[in-house]
Amino acid sequence: MEQYLQAETIDRMDWPACSPDINPIEHAWDLLQAAVSARPVQLASLQELRTALMEEWAAVPQRRLTSLIKSMRRRCQAVIRATGGHTRY
Repeated sequence: MEQYLQAETIDRMDWPACSPDINPIEHAWDLLQAAVSARPVQLASLQELRTALMEEWAAVPQRRLTSLIKSMRRRCQAVIRATGGHTRY
């Protein structure tokens, strides 16, 4: 992976060990989990779960996802201030 990124001249930032704090996909997964869990009917199969996840993902407002991405600068700054430790994110 590292060789590919270098070959494609893709810069990446060093990731603090054990820190999902600045990963916006973690919050997107939280949104999905909450939406699927809030469904009135319990899911009985893997196929039902797959369908529910796809439906709920399609229903996530784009502005919510955009907000997560726009918060990256703030998240990175918070992790730097915390020297890689816990942040409110």
